[in-house]
Amino acid sequence: MRIASFFALAGLIFLQACTGSRLQSGDLIFIALPSDYSLDADAPEPVSETLNIIHVAIADVGRDGVSVIDATLAHGVERHPLDTLLSDFTLKDGKLPPMMVYRLKDNREARRFVSNARAFTGLPYDIDFKPGNDARYCTELVQDSYITASGDSLFKTVPLDFSLPGGEIPQYWSQLFAIIGRPIPEGPGYSPQTMMDSPLLKFVKNL
Repeated sequence: MRIASFFALAGLIFLQACTGSRLQSGDLIFIALPSDYSLDADAPEPVSETLNIIHVAIADVGRDGVSVIDATLAHGVERHPLDTLLSDFTLKDGKLPPMMVYRLKDNREARRFVSNARAFTGLPYDIDFKPGNDARYCTELVQDSYITASGDSLFKTVPLDFSLPGGEIPQYWSQLFAIIGRPIPEGPGYSPQTMMDSPLLKFVKNL
């Protein structure tokens, strides 16, 4: 009996470990690029080991498989299969960028947060990075979706900051906002890096 109990317990621990590493609804998928990555097609390959976090998407796991809800220039706010996200962010060399899965340390209201996010689908991408309008950028979508039953936002507003720890702005952001035709935004809000560093989140795995 003791041996059987041991193997039953070991099996349960193994199962929990495997389940814990799977994507769950409400998980956040952060996408990164080397800090010297350039949108210029003729630019040399990046060599920096410092990562610049450029995007976040919300995992929505259901009977139709693994989907994400996110806000991008290409789609606005949309729910689509995970494969669409992977295709959209495939790099010039055909490889995928680093993608990291984070989860709320207290994940009890994950279904509520995903349901909130679904309500924003169909809105355009917020190229002005301004709160309170009828558009959303990626981290703004998360901030406005992760609202608890008591009406509190988990992610309190902070100043927008697209710089690296040393204070420099990665050329990716400079190039992207030049394409959009907007200055690098300032004011209240969240950059993907700031959100990923939130003490509310824990790292789960690399996607």
